[in-house]
Amino acid sequence: TIFRRWLEEARKTEVNDPDAIALATVDEEGLPNVRMVLLRIIEDDAFVFFTNYGSKKAKEAFLTNKVAFNIHWKSLRRQIRVRGHVEKEDGVIADQYFSRREVGSQAAAWASKQSEELNSREQLLKSIQDYKKKYSNKSDVPRPSHWSGWILSPDSIEFWLDGENRIHERLKYNKDNSGTVSYTHLR
Repeated sequence: TIFRRWLEEARKTEVNDPDAIALATVDEEGLPNVRMVLLRIIEDDAFVFFTNYGSKKAKEAFLTNKVAFNIHWKSLRRQIRVRGHVEKEDGVIADQYFSRREVGSQAAAWASKQSEELNSREQLLKSIQDYKKKYSNKSDVPRPSHWSGWILSPDSIEFWLDGENRIHERLKYNKDNSGTVSYTHLR
C-alpha cells in the first residue's frame, strides 16, 4: 500500500520513468551487477518486471533466484529497497503487457539479442525494421518466447524518507519463511 501510494505521488513529480528501478543480481563469480529496468506491475504480494530471458540479468537471476532493487525519487526525497526471490512469470501477464506496447518496442523485443555482442547498430536497426514489416498487417504481434516477465516476491522492503539534518526515517518490513511479516523502525 505504501509503495503504491509513493509511486502515484512520484508519477506526478518525476520527469522521466518514475517506475525505473536499479535491479541488482550476482554473477557466477559472486560479483554484483546493477542496471535500470522498469517496474511495470505491483501485485498485492509481488513486483513484476519484463526482460529478455537471454539477457545477462536474466541469466544471473536464474543462478540464485534472488535479486534486489532500489527505486529512488529525488523530487520526493524518498527511496525504497526491496530484496527477494524471483521466478519466471507463466506468460499470461507478459502477453497482456506485451500487447499494449508500441509496435516499435514489440519489434525490438523480437530483434534484440540482449547482452550479446552487436556486429553493428545498423544491423540491429535493420532487424527491427524487418520485424515491423513482418507484423505490419497484424494488430496482435505475438510475444517472443525469449521475452517475458519476472515475479519478485519480497523478503524485505525498506522505505526511506529524507529527514532534516540527515536524521532520516527508515521503515523496514521483513517476511520470514512462514510468511509472517514483521515491522522495524530503523535509525
